[in-house]
Amino acid sequence: MPHPTIESDRQQTLRTQAESRLTGHSAPTGRQATASAALGVLHQLASSPATAADALALLHELQVHQVEVELQNEELHRNRTELEADLLRLTQCHDHAPVGCFTIDRGLVLCEVNRTGARLLGVEREALPGHSLEAFLAPQGAETLRALLAQVDAGQGADARAASPLELVARDGQRHRVEASAAADPAGGRYLLALSSSRDHSLRTTP
Repeated sequence: MPHPTIESDRQQTLRTQAESRLTGHSAPTGRQATASAALGVLHQLASSPATAADALALLHELQVHQVEVELQNEELHRNRTELEADLLRLTQCHDHAPVGCFTIDRGLVLCEVNRTGARLLGVEREALPGHSLEAFLAPQGAETLRALLAQVDAGQGADARAASPLELVARDGQRHRVEASAAADPAGGRYLLALSSSRDHSLRTTP
Protein backbone atom coordinates (compact mmCIF):
# COMPACT_ATOMS: atom_id res chain seq x y z
CA MET A 1 0.00 0.00 0.00
CA PRO A 2 1.44 3.43 -0.98
CA HIS A 3 2.61 5.63 1.86
CA PRO A 4 0.09 8.51 2.47
CA THR A 5 2.77 11.16 2.04
CA ILE A 6 4.01 9.65 -1.21
CA GLU A 7 0.46 9.33 -2.55
CA SER A 8 -0.26 12.96 -1.58
CA ASP A 9 2.89 14.14 -3.35
CA ARG A 10 1.89 12.16 -6.43
CA GLN A 11 -1.58 13.75 -6.49
CA GLN A 12 -0.03 17.20 -6.12
CA THR A 13 2.33 16.46 -9.00
CA LEU A 14 -0.59 15.43 -11.20
CA ARG A 15 -2.45 18.59 -10.24
CA THR A 16 0.55 20.75 -11.08
CA GLN A 17 0.86 19.04 -14.45
CA ALA A 18 -2.85 19.53 -15.08
CA GLU A 19 -2.66 23.23 -14.27
CA SER A 20 0.35 23.59 -16.52
CA ARG A 21 -1.42 21.83 -19.39
CA LEU A 22 -4.44 24.14 -19.05
CA THR A 23 -2.85 27.54 -18.42
CA GLY A 24 0.91 27.21 -18.55
CA HIS A 25 1.06 28.44 -14.92
CA SER A 26 1.66 26.65 -11.64
CA ALA A 27 -1.32 25.29 -9.72
CA PRO A 28 -2.72 27.45 -6.89
CA THR A 29 -2.83 25.87 -3.44
CA GLY A 30 -6.27 26.96 -2.29
CA ARG A 31 -9.86 25.92 -2.82
CA GLN A 32 -10.35 22.20 -3.38
CA ALA A 33 -13.67 21.13 -4.87
CA THR A 34 -14.63 17.72 -6.11
CA ALA A 35 -16.34 17.32 -9.45
CA SER A 36 -19.50 15.87 -7.93
CA ALA A 37 -19.96 18.81 -5.55
CA ALA A 38 -18.99 21.41 -8.14
CA LEU A 39 -21.55 20.31 -10.71
CA GLY A 40 -24.32 20.83 -8.19
CA VAL A 41 -23.55 24.51 -7.55
CA LEU A 42 -21.88 25.71 -10.73
CA HIS A 43 -25.14 26.77 -12.41
CA GLN A 44 -26.31 28.68 -9.33
CA LEU A 45 -23.05 30.59 -9.08
CA ALA A 46 -22.99 31.45 -12.78
CA SER A 47 -26.56 32.78 -12.73
CA SER A 48 -25.70 35.64 -10.36
CA PRO A 49 -23.36 38.52 -11.25
CA ALA A 50 -22.19 38.58 -7.63
CA THR A 51 -20.92 35.01 -7.84
CA ALA A 52 -19.97 34.81 -11.52
CA ALA A 53 -16.27 35.03 -10.63
CA ASP A 54 -16.70 32.09 -8.28
CA ALA A 55 -18.39 30.17 -11.07
CA LEU A 56 -15.40 30.74 -13.34
CA ALA A 57 -13.02 29.62 -10.61
CA LEU A 58 -15.09 26.52 -10.01
CA LEU A 59 -15.23 25.76 -13.74
CA HIS A 60 -11.47 25.99 -13.83
CA GLU A 61 -11.35 23.57 -10.92
CA LEU A 62 -13.47 21.12 -12.90
CA GLN A 63 -11.21 21.47 -15.92
CA VAL A 64 -8.17 20.78 -13.75
CA HIS A 65 -9.87 17.72 -12.30
CA GLN A 66 -10.67 16.44 -15.79
CA VAL A 67 -7.07 16.84 -16.91
CA GLU A 68 -5.86 15.15 -13.72
CA VAL A 69 -7.99 12.13 -14.64
CA GLU A 70 -6.58 12.17 -18.17
CA LEU A 71 -3.03 12.26 -16.80
CA GLN A 72 -3.81 9.36 -14.48
CA ASN A 73 -5.18 7.38 -17.42
CA GLU A 74 -2.05 8.11 -19.42
CA GLU A 75 0.12 6.98 -16.51
CA LEU A 76 -1.93 3.79 -16.08
CA HIS A 77 -1.61 3.06 -19.80
CA ARG A 78 2.17 3.51 -19.65
CA ASN A 79 2.40 1.29 -16.58
CA ARG A 80 0.26 -1.39 -18.22
CA THR A 81 2.40 -1.34 -21.35
CA GLU A 82 5.56 -1.68 -19.29
CA LEU A 83 4.09 -4.51 -17.20
CA GLU A 84 2.96 -6.39 -20.30
CA ALA A 85 6.45 -6.06 -21.80
CA ASP A 86 8.04 -7.27 -18.55
CA LEU A 87 5.62 -10.21 -18.39
CA LEU A 88 6.45 -11.18 -21.97
CA ARG A 89 10.18 -11.08 -21.25
CA LEU A 90 9.79 -13.16 -18.10
CA THR A 91 7.57 -15.67 -19.89
CA GLN A 92 10.11 -16.09 -22.68
CA CYS A 93 12.94 -16.49 -20.18
CA HIS A 94 10.90 -19.09 -18.27
CA ASP A 95 9.94 -21.02 -21.40
CA HIS A 96 13.48 -21.18 -22.78
CA ALA A 97 15.37 -21.63 -19.51
CA PRO A 98 17.90 -24.51 -19.60
CA VAL A 99 16.21 -25.93 -16.49
CA GLY A 100 12.94 -27.81 -16.35
CA CYS A 101 10.45 -25.63 -14.47
CA PHE A 102 7.26 -27.13 -13.09
CA THR A 103 4.37 -26.00 -10.92
CA ILE A 104 2.82 -28.93 -9.05
CA ASP A 105 0.18 -29.30 -6.36
CA ARG A 106 0.39 -31.34 -3.17
CA GLY A 107 -0.70 -34.45 -5.05
CA LEU A 108 2.22 -34.08 -7.52
CA VAL A 109 -0.22 -33.14 -10.28
CA LEU A 110 1.36 -30.96 -12.97
CA CYS A 111 -0.18 -27.49 -13.26
CA GLU A 112 2.39 -25.69 -15.40
CA VAL A 113 5.58 -26.70 -17.19
CA ASN A 114 8.08 -24.91 -19.41
CA ARG A 115 9.46 -26.18 -22.70
CA THR A 116 12.61 -27.65 -21.16
CA GLY A 117 10.54 -29.57 -18.61
CA ALA A 118 8.33 -30.98 -21.35
CA ARG A 119 11.42 -32.15 -23.26
CA LEU A 120 12.74 -33.87 -20.13
CA LEU A 121 9.49 -35.80 -19.86
CA GLY A 122 9.28 -36.47 -23.60
CA VAL A 123 5.70 -35.23 -23.86
CA GLU A 124 4.10 -32.29 -25.65
CA ARG A 125 3.85 -29.39 -23.26
CA GLU A 126 0.14 -28.80 -23.84
CA ALA A 127 -0.68 -32.41 -22.85
CA LEU A 128 1.03 -32.33 -19.45
CA PRO A 129 -1.19 -30.18 -17.17
CA GLY A 130 -3.51 -32.37 -15.14
CA HIS A 131 -1.23 -35.42 -15.26
CA SER A 132 0.75 -36.67 -12.27
CA LEU A 133 4.50 -36.18 -12.23
CA GLU A 134 4.68 -39.49 -10.38
CA ALA A 135 4.19 -41.29 -13.70
CA PHE A 136 7.57 -39.91 -14.83
CA LEU A 137 9.55 -40.85 -11.72
CA ALA A 138 11.71 -43.89 -11.11
CA PRO A 139 10.66 -46.26 -8.29
CA GLN A 140 10.77 -44.50 -4.92
CA GLY A 141 10.90 -41.18 -6.81
CA ALA A 142 7.46 -40.07 -5.67
CA GLU A 143 8.42 -40.75 -2.06
CA THR A 144 11.60 -38.72 -2.50
CA LEU A 145 9.69 -35.84 -4.06
CA ARG A 146 7.02 -35.83 -1.33
CA ALA A 147 9.76 -35.75 1.28
CA LEU A 148 11.27 -32.80 -0.57
CA LEU A 149 7.97 -30.94 -0.48
CA ALA A 150 7.61 -31.74 3.21
CA GLN A 151 10.96 -30.04 3.81
CA VAL A 152 9.60 -26.96 2.06
CA ASP A 153 6.48 -27.03 4.24
CA ALA A 154 8.64 -27.32 7.35
CA GLY A 155 10.84 -24.41 6.29
CA GLN A 156 10.64 -20.86 7.50
CA GLY A 157 8.34 -18.63 5.49
CA ALA A 158 7.78 -18.26 1.76
CA ASP A 159 11.53 -18.33 1.01
CA ALA A 160 11.94 -21.91 2.25
CA ARG A 161 13.63 -24.15 -0.31
CA ALA A 162 14.84 -27.74 -0.45
CA ALA A 163 16.91 -29.77 -2.91
CA SER A 164 17.47 -33.45 -3.56
CA PRO A 165 18.67 -35.81 -6.33
CA LEU A 166 15.86 -37.35 -8.35
CA GLU A 167 15.55 -39.68 -11.32
CA LEU A 168 13.09 -39.07 -14.13
CA VAL A 169 11.81 -41.62 -16.61
CA ALA A 170 10.76 -39.98 -19.87
CA ARG A 171 7.92 -41.25 -22.01
CA ASP A 172 10.42 -43.03 -24.30
CA GLY A 173 12.05 -44.83 -21.35
CA GLN A 174 15.11 -42.61 -21.15
CA ARG A 175 16.20 -41.91 -17.59
CA HIS A 176 17.53 -38.57 -16.38
CA ARG A 177 19.38 -38.02 -13.15
CA VAL A 178 18.40 -34.53 -12.08
CA GLU A 179 18.86 -32.21 -9.17
CA ALA A 180 15.44 -31.23 -7.92
CA SER A 181 14.94 -27.90 -6.18
CA ALA A 182 11.55 -27.04 -4.68
CA ALA A 183 9.99 -23.92 -3.19
CA ALA A 184 6.53 -22.83 -2.18
CA ASP A 185 4.47 -21.08 -4.85
CA PRO A 186 3.91 -17.49 -3.65
CA ALA A 187 0.31 -17.80 -4.87
CA GLY A 188 -0.20 -20.54 -2.29
CA GLY A 189 -1.23 -24.19 -2.36
CA ARG A 190 1.36 -25.24 -4.94
CA TYR A 191 5.07 -25.76 -5.34
CA LEU A 192 7.65 -24.52 -7.81
CA LEU A 193 9.95 -27.33 -8.90
CA ALA A 194 13.16 -26.91 -10.89
CA LEU A 195 14.91 -29.94 -12.39
CA SER A 196 18.42 -29.43 -13.73
CA SER A 197 19.92 -32.10 -15.93
CA SER A 198 22.50 -32.66 -18.65
CA ARG A 199 23.21 -35.21 -21.35
CA ASP A 200 26.01 -36.60 -19.23
CA HIS A 201 23.49 -37.56 -16.57
CA SER A 202 21.11 -39.36 -18.91
CA LEU A 203 20.83 -43.14 -18.83
CA ARG A 204 19.26 -45.33 -21.48
CA THR A 205 17.21 -48.21 -20.08
CA THR A 206 18.28 -51.69 -21.08
CA PRO A 207 15.77 -53.45 -23.32
